Amino acid sequence: MIPWIQLGTAQIPNNGGELKFTQRGDEFSIRLSGIRGELMNSRLYNSEKELAELGCAHVKSANNAQVLVGGLGMGYTLAAALKAVTLNSQVTVAELIPEVVVWNQGPLGNCANNPLQDPRTKVHIGDVRELLNIRQPTFDAILLDVDNGPEGLTQKGNNSIYSLQGLDNVYKTLRPKGMLAIWSAGPDEQFTVRLKKAGFKADSCVVRARPGKGSRHTIFLARKP
Repeated sequence: MIPWIQLGTAQIPNNGGELKFTQRGDEFSIRLSGIRGELMNSRLYNSEKELAELGCAHVKSANNAQVLVGGLGMGYTLAAALKAVTLNSQVTVAELIPEVVVWNQGPLGNCANNPLQDPRTKVHIGDVRELLNIRQPTFDAILLDVDNGPEGLTQKGNNSIYSLQGLDNVYKTLRPKGMLAIWSAGPDEQFTVRLKKAGFKADSCVVRARPGKGSRHTIFLARKP
């Protein structure tokens, strides 16, 4: 069996732990040190693509659409968002950990066809909350693949994004008829209720890690009326 080779490590801010970036043949993995194990694998990305396709479906033909992707990961959500929008649109991707951006600028970028090289891509290195708190209608779609969904895994501060106050900030940062799409490891009925309390028309759907198979993940879809 081909062994895993460690390519890099990164410290998650605020004592969130350590990420380990490894490669085995043409397969890449990003793991969180400790019992949580693998966070991302370059062969399991269908639900990340579905996040972008569902979240951007309403802007496929829109001119000058503005999309925000929270969390670069392995680039699959960013790549799918770029594919979903027009040539004169812009996709901003916010990534908290600079090393993740560097890894995507290297061999890992080939997995998602190097979306960071697309001229429509704008990179924000920092907390996505800095952009979610603009509270002025700025984005037509906000796609969040931050941590583990509504319940933070590596950054407990991420929970504030999904609080009523955090969702109110997102609501005000979306343009009219804008869409908030959130990746989650599993369902959360109480979170759907919270989205509705924040003023969104909310629903959710189940997607698979691979087309038609693999782990089941949840995509929350919340439209601003």
